[in-house]
Amino acid sequence: MLKITSKQLEVTALIRERIEGRLEKLSRHDIQLINPHIIITQEKQLFKIEASVGLPSGELFAQAKSENLYAAITAMGQKLEKQLNRLTHKPQAQRHATFEDAEDDFEYVYKEDTAA
Repeated sequence: MLKITSKQLEVTALIRERIEGRLEKLSRHDIQLINPHIIITQEKQLFKIEASVGLPSGELFAQAKSENLYAAITAMGQKLEKQLNRLTHKPQAQRHATFEDAEDDFEYVYKEDTAA
């Protein structure tokens, strides 16, 4: 269940739809979102949006600021997507390759050229 908290701002149906649309994009990864909580704050000219989403394997947190509320929602959603993508594809990452493996693949033949 999505929980949206707003300070100094009324959450309209359009704002709720935009936030729900961004969170639906996270569901493509087939991971259950646990208690997503969005906090919207208006600070003078800026809108600040924070999101914390629980996952079975941890928690995601993203924060974005913009003069346009919808741009802030989009930026927050992109940050959450990036974190979730990194988390879901971490086991397939090839970060464990060592430098020695790279040396075995490379063969260098040293030829001494003599200049006359």
